[in-house]
Amino acid sequence: MKSSTPAPDLSSNLLEQIVDHIFATRCISRRDQQSFMRVALGETMLNPKDRALVDRVFEALRRGMLRVVD
Repeated sequence: MKSSTPAPDLSSNLLEQIVDHIFATRCISRRDQQSFMRVALGETMLNPKDRALVDRVFEALRRGMLRVVD
C-alpha cells in the first residue's frame, strides 16, 4: 500500500539552495543565474515561499547588495 504523504518539492529545495548560495557569496555568477532562472521559470506557478525567494534576489540586485560576475 502506498503512503499518502506528499513527495518533497525538489524544485523548491533547489531554488532555496541556489538563493542561499547567492547570498552566501554576495554575488551571482552566470551559472547561478542560469540555474536560478531554470528553476524559477520551470514552475508554472510559484508557491508564496518560492515567490518570496525570487523577489529577495531581484530586490538585492536592484539595491546593489549583490554583485553580478561572469
